[in-house]
Amino acid sequence: MFALFFMIAFVTNFAGSMGVIVTNQFGATKALSQLGTLANFIAYACMGIPAGIILKRKGYKFTALAAVIVGLAGVAVQWISGPAESFAVYVVGAFIAGFSMCMLNIVVNPMLNTLGGGGNTGNRLIQLGGSCNSIGGTIAPILLGYLVGGSLDNASVKDAAPAMLIAMAIFALAAVIIALTKIPEPHMETPEERASRLAGDVRKDHYGPMSFRHFVLGAIAIFFYVGIEVGIPNTANIYFSEIPWVGPALTGTMIGAYWFCMMIGRLAGGAIGGKVSSKAMLTSTSLAAIVFLLCFIFIPETAKIAMFGKELPVALVFITACGLCTSVMWGAIFNLAAEGLGKYTAPASGIFMTLVCGGGIIPFLQNVLADKVGSVESYWLLIACLGYLLYYALIGSKNVNQDIPVE
Repeated sequence: MFALFFMIAFVTNFAGSMGVIVTNQFGATKALSQLGTLANFIAYACMGIPAGIILKRKGYKFTALAAVIVGLAGVAVQWISGPAESFAVYVVGAFIAGFSMCMLNIVVNPMLNTLGGGGNTGNRLIQLGGSCNSIGGTIAPILLGYLVGGSLDNASVKDAAPAMLIAMAIFALAAVIIALTKIPEPHMETPEERASRLAGDVRKDHYGPMSFRHFVLGAIAIFFYVGIEVGIPNTANIYFSEIPWVGPALTGTMIGAYWFCMMIGRLAGGAIGGKVSSKAMLTSTSLAAIVFLLCFIFIPETAKIAMFGKELPVALVFITACGLCTSVMWGAIFNLAAEGLGKYTAPASGIFMTLVCGGGIIPFLQNVLADKVGSVESYWLLIACLGYLLYYALIGSKNVNQDIPVE
């Protein structure tokens, strides 16, 4: 499950980092540069509920194996877009890869929560798995920034070919490993349930995940959270890469550091997850992220700080620090929203994955604003989203539907 978490972030963050290249090769606006990310996450909206059904009927192993095969195909299509010099082909590849990422998320989150027995221990395993996710997220933008180099002048999709080949190799290896690995199936339908379903003798359940207020509000929180997590580095990547004295290589390194900070935060979250509640984690990190983004907005881009032998924009340092905040939000929200769902956990995961499309929609809307009012000012949208997460942590996460039977 931890290895699959790594793959999710590597491929997803690769799509986000490609926005830097398409602004040069295809002359895309800031908003259009996010089409790859948008396509990747819109796939979640299309596949979230079907993937939950596949998980229920076919189990974790089948779903995971199908996901990596689809992912291999998606990255291959993106690789073809280089020689074809087609932005449309690249977007299609990102869309296909998004199906894979959705299916993998459907597998890893409920599995880790189940292995931990729910509660704080379930949150702890999700945080540790998220650390592996952050490693993949850290490598992708640094690798792409290195491949592009210090200038955007000649950047093209072909430059990213080595990274795509690495991603395809990872998927191929994962397919072999999953095929040979025995994976427990705690949520797969029983033979009796399957026979009843095929016979059409399925009793109507008057309840479902959407019957729980805290889950509905949590699903909305996931929509905003993933948009925040992706929007913070993606928009900053394009903005700072275009500044001559910063450039794509240095920016890519700092964006990679953002994901590295997420790894540090998730390791810390995993260490203290059994002692600190998900509510406290989400409250504190939402407040801190709002403060960091306010610092980014009001500190001029010309302000510099010497770090690691280089001059860095102070504002970019605050963007990187946001990774410490976004690190534990996913696990905290998932844990709060899934608490007390019982037998509705598997279909709830499908709904959750559908709302992950916020990771494409929010950054796209943010960059529409960036084209209109400026990249820095567009971060006010993310501050508003963080305000909702704060509300969910303090008020919306309370389970007010404990009278619903879940066994």
